[in-house]
Amino acid sequence: MPRIIGIDIPDKKRLEISLTYIYGVGRHLAMEIINKLQLDPGKKARELTQDEVARINALLQSDYMVEGDLRRQRQNNIKRLINIHSYRGLRHRLGLTVRGQRTQTNARTRKGRKKTVANKKK
Repeated sequence: MPRIIGIDIPDKKRLEISLTYIYGVGRHLAMEIINKLQLDPGKKARELTQDEVARINALLQSDYMVEGDLRRQRQNNIKRLINIHSYRGLRHRLGLTVRGQRTQTNARTRKGRKKTVANKKK
C-alpha cells in the first residue's frame, strides 16, 4: 500500500479513486493532481513508483489543505461560530441540524446518541 501524507491508500484501486481516500481530496481534486503531475489515472495505486509517490506528497503538502490541517481549520471554524454565539454556533452546540433542515419529522441523521423510534401499530 502506498502511503501518501500518512494515509495508506488502497493499492488495488485506480489512482483516481485511491487518492479520494485522503481527507479533503474528492474526484475532481484527484483528477487535478493527476493532470498536474502527468500521471495515468487508470494506473493502479500499487504500480506507483517511489518518485511518483514523493511528487504527489510534495504537491499535496505545498498547494492543498488536506488531512490534519483541514480538520483543524474546520474545527476552528465551528468553535468560532460557537464563541460568537451565532445561530449556527448554537445549533452546533446543541447537536441539531445547522443548515435549515426540517427537524420535526425525518430528522434521523443527527449527532449524538441514537434514539429509537416506536414501531407502527397495525
